[in-house]
Amino acid sequence: MENIISNKNFVFTGNQPWDIPIGSNAKDIALEVSKNNRVLYINTPLDIITYYKSDNIQENIVRRSIVRNKSNYVKKINENLFTVDLPFTILPINSIPDGKIYDFFNKLNNKKIYSFVNKIIKELNFEDHILFIDNDFYRSFYAKEYLKSKFSIYYRRDNFRSPFWLKHCLRFEKEICKNSDIVLSNSEELSEYSIQYQPKTYCIGQGVDLSNYSIKTNYERPSDLINITGPIIGYAGMLTAKRLDLKLIYDLAVYFDKINFVYVGPKDEEFSKHDINNLKNVHFLGHKDIKEIPAYISNFDICINPQLINEVTIGNYPRKIDEYLALGKPIVATNTRTMNIFKDYCYNCDNIEDYIDAIKAILYNKQELGTPDEKLKFAFSHTWENSVGLLYKYIIENINSK
Repeated sequence: MENIISNKNFVFTGNQPWDIPIGSNAKDIALEVSKNNRVLYINTPLDIITYYKSDNIQENIVRRSIVRNKSNYVKKINENLFTVDLPFTILPINSIPDGKIYDFFNKLNNKKIYSFVNKIIKELNFEDHILFIDNDFYRSFYAKEYLKSKFSIYYRRDNFRSPFWLKHCLRFEKEICKNSDIVLSNSEELSEYSIQYQPKTYCIGQGVDLSNYSIKTNYERPSDLINITGPIIGYAGMLTAKRLDLKLIYDLAVYFDKINFVYVGPKDEEFSKHDINNLKNVHFLGHKDIKEIPAYISNFDICINPQLINEVTIGNYPRKIDEYLALGKPIVATNTRTMNIFKDYCYNCDNIEDYIDAIKAILYNKQELGTPDEKLKFAFSHTWENSVGLLYKYIIENINSK
């Protein structure tokens, strides 16, 4: 890593708490930064409605306990990295129409959050810090102001354009881009939006933690795959109709009715209610620990990424593609601009006909794109070390010009 920042303080805020069970760019970046710097990671606060809900979401259970007991809200993850849970709730304000009333309550929430964070900052000596905001344009909108951060970064790793976010996000995200010292993204497509409002916008690419993935490992076949015969076409990740093309998934299973389709990951409500659950060749294996995923992928004959193309997903970097590549797997995926970087190793498809042709080419004609070694080398070029190296580079270039 040519550009290294060391012995500095970083404060991370964002949409995802530290103990979220899925992969998180902000967590991975924080861990990499903590190798040379001190990091304070602020967990997402619960709003008062979520606090009183009776759900079994583990991170919410932890937050509720901390709110009730007002204790154990600072945890030490490693020698340089601390997380903070907020021992209070904030107001649920998304239903308020956009405008001055919403702004008033959003600023009230921000003040409550960062008044408390300031106390922790003083206790742990993080006053002189670089602020890293992970795609949180509401609850972190005034963070730079209240924390008196010497340098602020807005990290745009997702396109928050679902109905829930769309009510206020266009106005707020534009302003937080303007007010941040630099904006970073993990894809060129996501950078195109922010560069309109902040010329100091840079793509730092995507890192992927592939430490559990090895093409040389002889992974034991998971018990719930033993009775599922090959060939297997598989997917590993969250199963949500907002991000995956459920019709495409269903139609492929109907067309290839003698081939087993395996999906590893939790299902949302639409997936749970869909007719696809009645197909005998489709198997939903549920949530698995992240360390178990390589064993499932290694037993897939073809890996797929049937992404739905919409405003939410259009700029996404699909980390699972690198995971598939790291195990040398044949891949068939929905075509996007970001997927273009994988074109030498992956069949990129525009419609179901392309998917059918690609699957037939791999299964029946043994036509793969790239050798296993080439796939492996390409996957392991996408490291968090490289991504954070670019983060450091753009901080160094801009922090001295302030």
